[in-house]
Amino acid sequence: MFLVARREERLRALADDLERLHGIRAEVVAADLENPEEVEALPGKVTERGLDVEILVNNAGFTTVGDVHENPDRQLGMVRVNVEALVALTTAYLPAMVERGRGAVIQVASVVSFYPAPVQAVYGATKAFVRSFSEAVSAELRGTGVTMTALCPGPVATEFVEAGGFKKETPGPSFIWSTAADVAKAGIEGAEKGKRVVVPGLGNRATALFLQHGPHAVILGPMSSVYRRAIGE
Repeated sequence: MFLVARREERLRALADDLERLHGIRAEVVAADLENPEEVEALPGKVTERGLDVEILVNNAGFTTVGDVHENPDRQLGMVRVNVEALVALTTAYLPAMVERGRGAVIQVASVVSFYPAPVQAVYGATKAFVRSFSEAVSAELRGTGVTMTALCPGPVATEFVEAGGFKKETPGPSFIWSTAADVAKAGIEGAEKGKRVVVPGLGNRATALFLQHGPHAVILGPMSSVYRRAIGE
């Protein structure tokens, strides 16, 4: 297992737990995926450790809450992490998977990928890219032995909300919230079944269905106003 994130100390603690509990080898590298040079260096570091990537999980990502004109500085960073790094790592490892005839890629998108999202405009757009990209590549991979799954959770109880600048700790109704463990389980089970898209939780599946097919006049009007109030904007 090869773990990548920005905070090396926390990565090493996680790797130690995984090795102790599951008897596996867990390697770590601290990298900022907003930096293209650090992203480009990752495949070489994996090779240096003598590892092959058979399952790739692109989970890195962040959001900024608020209108684009009020938060101009963080928008391109979201594109670099949520889109550019994801495509770079996918294209780095996918050819070898296809050549071996086995492998899986899990791309973490979001329920937000199903609709334009005022107050999270760039984040929603990046996640729509992830879902669209993943579904298209999934079709390209038919018959190769390799799968690609877009995992589209709703709100998850992690540090994401705090880091994104939400003014409320748990915005939105409780029935759409999931734990990280439940989302991870749904993603793994979906990948094992070769699913193109996985939306964990019945409430989130119903929400995604409405947001995908509902009238944009409602989604961008009254629903957007309700969402602003729900998150404290």
